[in-house]
Amino acid sequence: MRILGSRKPGFTSVALTLPVLATALVALPAPASAAAAPRPETAVRWEKCPGSGLDPRQECATVSVPLDHAKPRGSRISLAVSRIRSDNPAARRGTLLLIPGGPGNSGINEPSRRGKALPQSVRDAYDIVSFDPRGVGRSTPVGCGLAHEDLALVKVRPWPDADGGIEGNTATARRLADACAAQGGEVLRSISTRNEARDIDRIRQALGERKLSAWGVSYGTYAGAVYAQMFPQRTDRWVLDSNDDPNPERVARGWLANYQIGVEDAFPDFAAWAADPGNPGRLAETPAEVRPMFLALAARLDRAPIPWPGANPEELNGNVLRQSLLDSLYSKARFPALGRLITAARDGSPLPAASTPPDEAMQNTVAVSGATLCNDADAWPDANPAVYAKDVAKSRKRYPLTGGMPVNIALCAFWHDEPRERPVRVTPDGGPSNILLIQNLRDPATPLAGALKMRAAFGDRARMVTVDAVGHGAYRADGNACGDDAVTGFLLTGERPSRDTLCATR
Repeated sequence: MRILGSRKPGFTSVALTLPVLATALVALPAPASAAAAPRPETAVRWEKCPGSGLDPRQECATVSVPLDHAKPRGSRISLAVSRIRSDNPAARRGTLLLIPGGPGNSGINEPSRRGKALPQSVRDAYDIVSFDPRGVGRSTPVGCGLAHEDLALVKVRPWPDADGGIEGNTATARRLADACAAQGGEVLRSISTRNEARDIDRIRQALGERKLSAWGVSYGTYAGAVYAQMFPQRTDRWVLDSNDDPNPERVARGWLANYQIGVEDAFPDFAAWAADPGNPGRLAETPAEVRPMFLALAARLDRAPIPWPGANPEELNGNVLRQSLLDSLYSKARFPALGRLITAARDGSPLPAASTPPDEAMQNTVAVSGATLCNDADAWPDANPAVYAKDVAKSRKRYPLTGGMPVNIALCAFWHDEPRERPVRVTPDGGPSNILLIQNLRDPATPLAGALKMRAAFGDRARMVTVDAVGHGAYRADGNACGDDAVTGFLLTGERPSRDTLCATR
């Protein structure tokens, strides 16, 4: 899950007691008549997608939806939609919608990117479809006109000062909220997870499908859960991967707080890598030495930042290092880059080249992310810094790797608009038992502790597969055959494990 603007670029300026099911599911193709869904025809005008590096079969289209779904004859906005059609039309059973994460992620190129990771049997069985949510990218876009320095991840994520002070965070949060109120417009005010679910249903209708199957990742699990609650009879085979806590009393405030748990869950994997004798970039003799080494380096950079041209801000300080750690725990593939950054900072050698997202992309992402988080619920405490300062001090002691950031004051404390609707409460009632959750044990962004709450909320509507792995994103991401086969088998046959399952390390 990305909170407030992370594009997870590597280094920008920048979670059991489950029964074990030993038998893996076998992925068998389903008959083409299983769903008997109508083939999408003329409701959407498909054209070649712009851009480079895409699967040449990917097509793009625009779907018109109401700005306000309560006023279907009123103003309208556009949603950018993309697809790659089934590789085997004779075996096609329906549409698999890829629900973007974030909030604020673009999904327009996901059929080419995530679709490539799907097994051939799934690509035969489904048209792979995704979209840019309202406000994002090629859909009717929004922005808040933020200054370059306010687009740094250490600004949009509320990292406290080196001494734990939050005066700077308070000023930044107020400035961001004021800018979004002044420049975001009515589209920004319309952004919410309820409206994303309604938009998804409009996409379903435009595609000519009676039901959708889905693969939602990160924030996409919450959007997918809300859709499954609001439109349960329109769901076919529903996969939620790396799950948010759906607590309607906290919503995004709870997601942000969960970073402190998730980073602690995932850090031991990095420590083991960093102390592995076979690792050419080894940082310590033992895993136990890695944590104090990292904390000492962050504290040193708090006192004496290192210039980092091209980054935002243009220095490697303690918070930029902490943010880099958080981003790197999303995947073991990012550990070497973090190791090189730590080595350079410790030894005084040249820092790796900075990789900073373009301001234009960050403007859009920060605006949509902030609007979703703030418009979904009013569970943020009053804009009294003393309330947050107390929580930050406690978090810094218990979870020093995240320095108090996950519970700090953010722009939602100063958001100008009250939520227009209450958040959806996910329940076990009113929908079919057709949901499969998949989750890594050690996820830095959507930790197991929160995912178990999504599982509990759905009750018997869902089953959960937990993979003994680190990182954010489980299906077709870890190389774990048990987890991958469970999801693939469900998408092809509709059969889930008979009970919640723990997939051991391969």
